[in-house]
Amino acid sequence: MPIERFRLAGQGAGGQELPFAKATKAGGFLFVSGQVALENGEVVEGGIVTQTRKAIENVKAILEEAGYELEDVVKVNAWLDDPRDFWSFNGVFKEYFQGHPPARSTVVSPLVVDAKVEIDVTAYKDPQ
Repeated sequence: MPIERFRLAGQGAGGQELPFAKATKAGGFLFVSGQVALENGEVVEGGIVTQTRKAIENVKAILEEAGYELEDVVKVNAWLDDPRDFWSFNGVFKEYFQGHPPARSTVVSPLVVDAKVEIDVTAYKDPQ
């Protein structure tokens, strides 16, 4: 099966073109690139709750563009800039994934852009 690439990620902070796909599809798997709370090329203002919602909404939009839904997500990787944000992040995460929780890894790491959270996902739909 060929690999399908969903257009370049667009512009990042400062208006720079990002040199990777928003997502790639191989078989029934969709791999969504890491998403931060980016809107119009800039990180949205606000704390972890606002930024987590925006990052998940960005993931959701990419999933929908590729014909997937949040219910199809099988694995989430999340990076938090501050460990104190873990429980607030969990609260927002639960709003989106309650009833169909995926596997998840969450780590604390400085992020490349001035964001509080980054999320990537792997989704799966039977290709038959």
